[in-house]
Amino acid sequence: MSRPHNAIFDASAILLSTLCLIHCLALPLLAAALPLLGVWAEEEWVHVLFVAIALPLTGFALWRAHRRRSLPVALRVLAASGLAGLLAGALQWPGEAWETPITVAGSLMLASAHVWNWKRQHRH
Repeated sequence: MSRPHNAIFDASAILLSTLCLIHCLALPLLAAALPLLGVWAEEEWVHVLFVAIALPLTGFALWRAHRRRSLPVALRVLAASGLAGLLAGALQWPGEAWETPITVAGSLMLASAHVWNWKRQHRH
Protein backbone atom coordinates (compact mmCIF):
# COMPACT_ATOMS: atom_id res chain seq x y z
CA MET A 1 0.00 0.00 0.00
CA SER A 2 1.07 3.56 -0.52
CA ARG A 3 2.41 5.93 2.08
CA PRO A 4 -0.76 8.06 2.21
CA HIS A 5 -2.63 4.99 3.46
CA ASN A 6 -0.02 4.50 6.20
CA ALA A 7 -0.34 8.17 7.15
CA ILE A 8 -4.09 7.75 7.55
CA PHE A 9 -3.58 5.09 10.21
CA ASP A 10 -1.07 7.21 12.12
CA ALA A 11 -3.31 10.27 11.82
CA SER A 12 -6.27 8.24 13.09
CA ALA A 13 -4.23 7.01 16.05
CA ILE A 14 -3.07 10.55 16.83
CA LEU A 15 -6.68 11.75 16.68
CA LEU A 16 -7.74 8.95 19.03
CA SER A 17 -4.98 9.89 21.49
CA THR A 18 -6.13 13.52 21.32
CA LEU A 19 -9.72 12.48 22.02
CA CYS A 20 -8.47 10.45 24.96
CA LEU A 21 -6.62 13.49 26.33
CA ILE A 22 -9.71 15.67 25.90
CA HIS A 23 -11.75 13.03 27.69
CA CYS A 24 -9.28 12.83 30.57
CA LEU A 25 -8.56 16.53 30.99
CA ALA A 26 -11.53 18.54 29.68
CA LEU A 27 -14.55 16.37 30.45
CA PRO A 28 -14.12 16.57 34.24
CA LEU A 29 -14.19 20.36 33.96
CA LEU A 30 -17.22 20.32 31.69
CA ALA A 31 -18.91 17.76 33.93
CA ALA A 32 -19.27 20.37 36.64
CA ALA A 33 -21.32 22.49 34.25
CA LEU A 34 -23.19 19.80 32.37
CA PRO A 35 -24.46 16.83 34.40
CA LEU A 36 -24.94 14.63 31.32
CA LEU A 37 -21.25 14.91 30.43
CA GLY A 38 -20.41 14.10 34.04
CA VAL A 39 -22.25 10.80 33.79
CA TRP A 40 -20.55 10.00 30.47
CA ALA A 41 -17.09 11.01 31.75
CA GLU A 42 -17.34 8.55 34.64
CA GLU A 43 -18.48 5.56 32.58
CA GLU A 44 -15.83 2.84 32.52
CA TRP A 45 -16.97 1.58 29.11
CA VAL A 46 -15.58 4.80 27.57
CA HIS A 47 -12.08 3.92 28.77
CA VAL A 48 -12.38 0.34 27.60
CA LEU A 49 -13.67 1.58 24.22
CA PHE A 50 -10.64 3.86 23.76
CA VAL A 51 -8.27 0.98 24.53
CA ALA A 52 -10.23 -1.42 22.31
CA ILE A 53 -9.85 0.99 19.40
CA ALA A 54 -6.26 2.02 20.19
CA LEU A 55 -4.78 -1.49 20.39
CA PRO A 56 -5.66 -2.71 16.88
CA LEU A 57 -5.25 0.72 15.27
CA THR A 58 -1.77 1.17 16.71
CA GLY A 59 -0.81 -2.40 15.98
CA PHE A 60 -1.93 -2.18 12.38
CA ALA A 61 -0.34 1.23 11.73
CA LEU A 62 3.01 0.19 13.18
CA TRP A 63 2.95 -3.26 11.57
CA ARG A 64 2.39 -1.70 8.14
CA ALA A 65 5.20 0.79 8.72
CA HIS A 66 7.49 -2.00 9.97
CA ARG A 67 6.87 -4.01 6.80
CA ARG A 68 8.21 -1.09 4.73
CA ARG A 69 11.14 -0.29 6.98
CA SER A 70 12.08 -1.78 10.35
CA LEU A 71 10.87 0.27 13.29
CA PRO A 72 13.45 1.46 15.81
CA VAL A 73 13.27 -0.41 19.11
CA ALA A 74 12.71 2.87 20.96
CA LEU A 75 9.63 3.60 18.86
CA ARG A 76 8.20 0.16 19.60
CA VAL A 77 8.91 0.60 23.33
CA LEU A 78 7.29 4.06 23.30
CA ALA A 79 4.15 2.72 21.58
CA ALA A 80 3.95 -0.32 23.87
CA SER A 81 4.41 1.87 26.95
CA GLY A 82 1.66 4.18 25.74
CA LEU A 83 -0.73 1.30 25.18
CA ALA A 84 0.18 -0.13 28.59
CA GLY A 85 -0.60 3.25 30.17
CA LEU A 86 -3.98 3.39 28.46
CA LEU A 87 -4.77 -0.15 29.54
CA ALA A 88 -3.62 0.48 33.13
CA GLY A 89 -5.76 3.63 33.27
CA ALA A 90 -8.80 1.82 31.88
CA LEU A 91 -8.34 -0.91 34.50
CA GLN A 92 -7.71 1.71 37.22
CA TRP A 93 -4.39 0.12 38.08
CA PRO A 94 -2.64 0.72 40.47
CA GLY A 95 -5.61 2.67 41.85
CA GLU A 96 -8.35 5.11 40.97
CA ALA A 97 -6.22 8.10 42.02
CA TRP A 98 -3.65 7.18 39.34
CA GLU A 99 -6.16 6.62 36.53
CA THR A 100 -5.95 10.09 34.95
CA PRO A 101 -2.17 10.64 35.24
CA ILE A 102 -1.38 7.18 33.86
CA THR A 103 -3.92 7.51 31.05
CA VAL A 104 -2.68 10.98 30.08
CA ALA A 105 0.95 9.80 30.09
CA GLY A 106 0.03 6.73 28.03
CA SER A 107 -1.93 8.82 25.56
CA LEU A 108 0.94 11.27 25.14
CA MET A 109 3.44 8.44 24.65
CA LEU A 110 1.22 6.74 22.10
CA ALA A 111 0.58 9.96 20.18
CA SER A 112 4.33 10.67 20.23
CA ALA A 113 5.06 7.21 18.82
CA HIS A 114 2.62 7.80 15.97
CA VAL A 115 4.03 11.26 15.24
CA TRP A 116 7.53 9.77 15.19
CA ASN A 117 6.34 6.98 12.87
CA TRP A 118 4.64 9.48 10.58
CA LYS A 119 7.74 11.69 10.40
CA ARG A 120 10.10 8.80 9.67
CA GLN A 121 7.85 7.61 6.85
CA HIS A 122 7.82 11.04 5.24
CA ARG A 123 11.59 11.46 5.48
CA HIS A 124 12.21 8.41 3.29
